[in-house]
Amino acid sequence: MPTFAFSTDRATDLAVDVLVLPVFEGPEAGPGIKDVKGLDLLGQFSATGAKGKSGESLLVPTTGEALAAKAVLLVGVGPKDAASPDACRRAIGRVARQLARRKTVATTLPQIVRAKDQLEAVQATVEGVLLGSYRFDRYKSKADDAAQRLGKVTLLGAGKADAKSAKEAKEAIRRGEVIAESQMWARDLVNTPALDLPPAELAKEAQAMAKQVGITCKVWTEAELKKGGFGGVLGVGQGSVRPPRLIELTYSGGGKGSPIALTGKGIAFDSGGLSIKDATGMEWMKSDMGGAASILGTMRAIALLKPKINVIAAIPSAENMPSGSAIRPGDVLKHRGGTTSEVLNTDAEGRLVLADSLAFLAEKKPRVIIDTATLTGACMIALGTDLWGAMGNDPDLIRDVLAAGDAAGEPGWELPMHEPYRKLIDSDIADIKNIGKRFGGAITAAMFLREFVGDVPWVHLDIAGPAFAEKPGDYWPKGATGTPVRALVRYVLTKADGAKA
Repeated sequence: MPTFAFSTDRATDLAVDVLVLPVFEGPEAGPGIKDVKGLDLLGQFSATGAKGKSGESLLVPTTGEALAAKAVLLVGVGPKDAASPDACRRAIGRVARQLARRKTVATTLPQIVRAKDQLEAVQATVEGVLLGSYRFDRYKSKADDAAQRLGKVTLLGAGKADAKSAKEAKEAIRRGEVIAESQMWARDLVNTPALDLPPAELAKEAQAMAKQVGITCKVWTEAELKKGGFGGVLGVGQGSVRPPRLIELTYSGGGKGSPIALTGKGIAFDSGGLSIKDATGMEWMKSDMGGAASILGTMRAIALLKPKINVIAAIPSAENMPSGSAIRPGDVLKHRGGTTSEVLNTDAEGRLVLADSLAFLAEKKPRVIIDTATLTGACMIALGTDLWGAMGNDPDLIRDVLAAGDAAGEPGWELPMHEPYRKLIDSDIADIKNIGKRFGGAITAAMFLREFVGDVPWVHLDIAGPAFAEKPGDYWPKGATGTPVRALVRYVLTKADGAKA
């Protein structure tokens, strides 16, 4: 991992391998470009046809006379009046793989935003460097040793170089490092083949993380789940020879009042069960524990950032496999707390395991419950692959989580809990059934989950779209994205005792 530093030095004075300078749409010179004498950087950029749009870049070698850096990398950041910390994250993320082959880098990207947003831009730039250079090469027989040479990144800010600003910048850098590293760990978990990460191994990963960062972890075995009445987790997992688990994590930050409660869908592999998927539909089903991974990554970041608040998590994990012991369409499961559900489609299994964890967390009397899950293709149909859907029983909580996502560069969108749809999950023989009609599937799935939270404020994040990318994006390669770790951490930090709004 590279190290990061903050400085208010002139960009032209730094003897680095690459100096990254922003270009606004137009193109228009961004911070640092006009300070370079003897090189028409903007002219060279324009000559390529680039306009300064996000994703555009040009590497310009230098002679050493115009400035101390060996090369300048011009990156488009979009319209000047829309400059934001996320623009920094995306611009540096796009070129992070290229920068990873250099030893030293400096950039003026944090200066594209207003002065009051500079610390946010510093954090976002750190996140962009790390998330954009992420690779999952654990299973490659030959490692590319030259691909990760980057040793130091200097973030150049505007303003005075005083002790206060230096301390605040150092804290922003650390937040960016912790959050990005936690999100990359979540990506690792999702990208790991299901053969190597069954529920028991996922639980071991959680235990190792908890020990490392100093939080409490309890793993519920199959026998303990039976004793505790976790019929959904057990029902989904009974078709596999690899038994289910429930991972319980506790962070005690010394905050006042009840804890924030988190849970995430941890289906280690989803074949669909007896309602089996087709072959293509199973190709990326190792990612069906993306919700669980996001909660684990969030808990890691929270433990390291140490906000003054209490946070608990209960993460159910099972494999959904077809076998002679698997649940059948028409079976009835009894969940934690006594509610029963009729299983009409075994491929709607995520809500069955989450029902148990939601009921369990509601017993703890938390201030709120947030769940994340790669739950429905219906949400992807509605919102595509960039946005997660938010549904819940508390408008203020939904608003706050959406605001956290926007601020962290992981946006979501609220879907309505249209009450007339509730009758679609009425069962003839049980309390509820696990599927409704084809249309409105994301909403009826959320309504199923709502049955298990009681009066606790709750929001469900359907992350089926953004959790796993089928093609590279601004700061992620093909595969797991780790969404929505940044949004969840942001929400928790804003709710910590003494935190500024």
